[in-house]
Amino acid sequence: MKNKIDLEITVPNQTRYLSLIGKIGEDLARVVDNFRGDREALAHHLNMVLTEAVVNAIKHANAADPHKEVQIRISISDRELYIRVFDHGRGFDLNTVPPPLFNAAQIEEKGRGIFIIRSLMDSVVYKRAKGGNVLEMKKMLG
Repeated sequence: MKNKIDLEITVPNQTRYLSLIGKIGEDLARVVDNFRGDREALAHHLNMVLTEAVVNAIKHANAADPHKEVQIRISISDRELYIRVFDHGRGFDLNTVPPPLFNAAQIEEKGRGIFIIRSLMDSVVYKRAKGGNVLEMKKMLG
């Protein structure tokens, strides 16, 4: 690969950093090699995926504990973009999260983030990792 990217970010367990993380996703989408699709759409999707994954880690897994951190690792190779978001919570079974309920007035909050992430990424896995859990998301580029 011409420009392999490995990025590791650790942010305090606070939602005020969400726009920063989303912006990093947008900027990465604009510089990846071997992507022939709509870069602006990819930028928007990565912003949404990163924001939803990090807000879930902050609010649910880390229970909004200001003493915890969220770690994000992003790797880009010739063929895929690989995002991992680490948390320190109890964990959950990704397959038991129901899709949100849609009605004319609004979308139900519960399960919305996971629904969005699954809709925009090619692969989504949540599993135990050293000292906590990791949400692994992959997007094929080629």
